[in-house]
Amino acid sequence: MHKENKIIYLVRHGQSEGNISRTFQLSDSPLSDLGREQAEKIAERVAKLEFDSLIVSPLLRTKETAEFITKKTGKEPEFNDLFIERVKPSHLYGKAFDDGEVQELWKDWERGLYTPGFRAEDGENFDDLMMRSSKALDFLKEHQSQKIVLVGHGYFLKTILSKIVFGDTLSPEAFRSFQTRVVMENTGLSVIKYEKNWEGENIWRLRIFNDHSHLA
Repeated sequence: MHKENKIIYLVRHGQSEGNISRTFQLSDSPLSDLGREQAEKIAERVAKLEFDSLIVSPLLRTKETAEFITKKTGKEPEFNDLFIERVKPSHLYGKAFDDGEVQELWKDWERGLYTPGFRAEDGENFDDLMMRSSKALDFLKEHQSQKIVLVGHGYFLKTILSKIVFGDTLSPEAFRSFQTRVVMENTGLSVIKYEKNWEGENIWRLRIFNDHSHLA
């Protein structure tokens, strides 16, 4: 198995009902009508790529997006929990953004996402995300396939990309700035490669980010 020259096509899922509601999205939120249209368009685009494996987050919105890709390409999904979206505290799921009872918990969770050692109830925090994104990159590097399409979620895909862009210099402050200022569209296509740099070192590189011309 060759670890060098791996190419990973990162695809954010189509718009979900949870994306357009004013509530904290449930894990089983389905695609919206627009999301299904977007999924069909990205499937048509992915069908033009050469790839060996289709890796998918097991949440419903990513599953439904991947179904369109499977229909177009015949590639069956390989579900993996490493690529689920950031995990919210249980008490937030399904609650309205303006629900006064969860406002403080929401603020605490946001703080935990960018503060090492701080956790809000059972939600993921900065340390969890750094560890999971490292495991995700290692998994992709060690995977038997050289060319992979990965269907995932905006925040966690950007977490992976922040690890690639900043490497060992990624600080909580830089991570927060990256997540706040960088936007990934629904079904946006990004490309990363594991390859040698000019010094001969094997590293991950971001080649393309958030190409959504298929939606034009």
